[in-house]
Formats: sequence, structure tokens, C-alpha cells
Amino acid sequence: MPNDQEKPYDLFIIGGGINGCGIARDAAGRGLHVALAEMNDLASATSSASTKLFHGGLRYLEYFEINLVKHALAEREVLLKAMPHISWPMRFVLPYHRDMRFEGSTPTSRILNTVMPWMKGRRPAWLIRFGLFLYDNLGGRDILPGTKTLDLRGGPEGAPLVKKFEKAFEYSDCWVEDSRLVVLNARDAAARGASVMVRTKVVSAARVDDLWEVSLQDVTTGQMRKLRARMLVNAGGPWVGDIIQQKVRINSTEGVRLVRGSHIVTRKLYDHDKCYFFQGMDGRIIFAIPYETDFTLIGTTDAEHPDPSVSPECTPQERDYLIDFANQYFDHDISRDDVVWTYSGVRPLYDDGASSATAATRDYTLKVDEAGGAPILNVFGGKITTYRKLAEDAMERIVPFFPGTSGHWTAGVPLPGGDFAVGDFDTLVARLRDDFPFLSHFCARRLVRAYGTESWDIMAGAQKVEELGEHFGHGLRAREVLWLMTHEYAQTAEDILWRRNKLGLRMSPQEVSVLDDFMQAHRLKEGSDAAQ
Repeated sequence: MPNDQEKPYDLFIIGGGINGCGIARDAAGRGLHVALAEMNDLASATSSASTKLFHGGLRYLEYFEINLVKHALAEREVLLKAMPHISWPMRFVLPYHRDMRFEGSTPTSRILNTVMPWMKGRRPAWLIRFGLFLYDNLGGRDILPGTKTLDLRGGPEGAPLVKKFEKAFEYSDCWVEDSRLVVLNARDAAARGASVMVRTKVVSAARVDDLWEVSLQDVTTGQMRKLRARMLVNAGGPWVGDIIQQKVRINSTEGVRLVRGSHIVTRKLYDHDKCYFFQGMDGRIIFAIPYETDFTLIGTTDAEHPDPSVSPECTPQERDYLIDFANQYFDHDISRDDVVWTYSGVRPLYDDGASSATAATRDYTLKVDEAGGAPILNVFGGKITTYRKLAEDAMERIVPFFPGTSGHWTAGVPLPGGDFAVGDFDTLVARLRDDFPFLSHFCARRLVRAYGTESWDIMAGAQKVEELGEHFGHGLRAREVLWLMTHEYAQTAEDILWRRNKLGLRMSPQEVSVLDDFMQAHRLKEGSDAAQ
């Protein structure tokens, strides 16, 4: 931890989600003296509860958010090339039936209902084709293949669906491991000189002599301390408004609209590796996505969530909504008994006065306040696909306060472990198994998916599986746990099993307890060694 008496930081960032960590990485790479504080674990809120897609947002075209979609589409391949271990291309199947009717309230549906009332809310095939044409061409593509039409009769994509669906459109987007994306940005920021502090809460911040004086509390020990910075960045996500009003106490008319997005995870529903894009009779859409080898992820909902202090949970109503929605498409009905896990996150959308949660903009807004002296940048909204562009745009507002700061640099620069070509993942898995033949195929794939080329750093020198230490279940061993504690800020079993990986889907309560005890004992030993 930095010394309270050291020189002021250039930038102090509040919030360890994707926006905060993305800005920290970009700023540190430009030579700024950066600190970041997160009151919980990295990615402990919204940034680990997304639908886990780098996507342009096909449905946002209906709201005429052309610039948002264009920027997001252009970013997909930039991001994919920088992190081919935690992100990969995915094909999306949009089933279509001519008798599908919707009660949507998007600008597009209102126009269709006015100009062509006989459509009665139906999205015609030509409109979907036109939207997909824009999707293919707005942002440019080098890696991702374009749209095509599928005959679902007899094909694997049609096998799990209700038989009335004979036709589908197939297009490209990308998957991303969202919480790992946050951690890798934090790690890269730290490697470039940033101080990253987890479980460290900002109690207050005040302008003192042209600097911000920030009061911090160690959440684990309760210890208080103060740091100084020339500029603050409020990247608090759902808490951005609370930070403005309660922590820094500045006047601002800007605010966020909190929208809860819930997901369910079921046992594996189909055998192929493509995602489904389902249109609902209410005009909404959901995805059904292959997940963690043996599961299917279904989401998301859009519901108002007025209080950030209330932890978001998938309500029984939201769970049943997603089940009923999916059952309009899948031939074999899903029941509540098929749901093995649910999760929910709060999207801090910029409050643009939209009539509904679904219609609220997913674009971001950046506001600098310097009326009282030292500046603060407040970050409203955003989506995971445009996090890198958000960081660049944030730096455009930050660099005027730090003359001589260098320019854009993050495009194409790999995150830790991502220094290999997009198409080489399977080659890396085979090489890892050749070098460490005691690894199962499942374990080797999981390691390369999580750590990429750093898998060899974790495994270095091991000649048999026993040398990896205590086994906690499903291939997770002590050496990997200690790596995550040392290099990736993990402090609890929950940090590892739900944010550094998703082995929580497989672990028993007893296995989780053993892991937690091991980690606590290691932390106590480290504390004892440090005190001597």
C-alpha cells in the first residue's frame, strides 16, 4: 500500500469495474501516476454480471443508436485480437417465422405500425435483413464472417427448436469472460505503475489546496488513511450518483438510471456451439448461449432497480419470464428444476429520460466538474464492448489537466496472456498438454481460456500433478490458487470460483469451505511473516 506522505497521485479512480480498470490501464500506460480503489473485489458488481458478449447491439438499431452500434461493432475485432484467450468469435442464430407478432414500443415498431398497420407489430424479414446488413457493414470486419440464411430443417441449429421455425439468420459477435477482462486490465495497469487497492472503500473526498484529499478505509481491518490526487475519476457504476452526492458532495444534475438485468443458467440444452437470439412477443429479445461446456446461459431482463444499496437478485418472476420466453422456441420445455444458477447485475445507464428501461440509452456520458478547484470526471453508463473507447474518451478529458501526456496506445496491445493469434487457441491447448501430459483436456482448455500464455508460468517446472499442490476439485489446485492470490487480487473462495473462473457451478459446499480455509490460512501466514 502506498505511503500517505508520498507525492500526490495524478489520478485517483473510484471503482474497480471495467470502466475504472480500463481508465487506470490507459492512464498508467501514458505515464500518469495512478491509484484505484475498489470497495469489494474487482468486478464484484455489474462487470461480472453481464451477458458476457462483445457485441454491437443489434436491437439498438431499432432505437436509432447508430453511432453506438457502429463504435461497438468496430471494437469487437480490436478487443478480440488483444485477448484471444478470454474472448472468441461466436455465431448467433436468429430464428424467424412469418407469423411472429410483437407488441414492441421501439421507434421502428411505432413507424411500422403507422406506415404499415397490417404488420401489427411484426418485424418483417426484410427489416431483419436490412438490420443485419447494417450490422455487417457499419463497423467493418476482418475476422468475423458475415450474415447468412440458414435452413433449420435437418440442421443442428434447428434440432432443439420448435418445428415451426424452418428459417433463421446467422450473424457474428464475440464472447468475453467479463470478470477476467476486468482483472486483466487491473493487472496491466499495475504492471505499468498503477496502485490497485481492493476491499478499500472511499469514505469521503474533499478539495484541499487544489488537490483532492481522499479518505480511505480498509474494509477488512477497518484501518483509515488519506491520499491526495490532482484529479478524481468517479467510475462507481451503480454508485456513481451516491459518490457525487455523499462522498465528494458536488452539485450535479446528471444521474443514472439503474436497470437490473437477470440471467438463468440451465443444464446444457443443445449440442452445438452457437448462440440463439430469440425475439419475444413483447418486443424484447433474449440470448441462449453455450456456457462453461455443460450449461446454457439465458438472459437478460430489463427491470428498474431504484436503490444501488440493494443487492440485485434474479426474482422468481424474472426467472419464470426467461423460462417462458425460451420455451416459446425450444422444443423441450425448460422447468424451474433445470435452473442451476441465477445471477443479476445493475446496469448504470445514463438517465436520458427514456420512457422505459429497455429504451434507455446504453451509450456513455462523461462529465468533468472543476468548478470548485481540483477536477473530477464522472462516468455515466457504458457497455462492456466499448470500455476501451470509453477509456480513450475519458483520457481526452483528462489529458488537458496534464500537459505533455502521450496519446492513444491501447488498440492492439494484448492483455496479460493474450499474446497469441486469434486462431491459435487449440494449438496452445495441445502444446500445454504436450508440455504437461498429466493435465486432462478439460483442465488444459480451462487454463488456456483463463490465462492464455501465462498458463506456462503457473505450471512452470511441474512434472507430475502432485507437484501442483492440494486439489480442491475439478482440476483447481493450490498452485493456481496461490497464483490468483498473488497476481490477481483474489482473497476469498468466492473471488476465485465466481469471478476468476466459474468453477462455482461445479464445486460442492464442502469443497468451497476447504478452499476458503486454505486461503484464509495462507493470508494469516503471510500476515505473520510480514510482521516478523
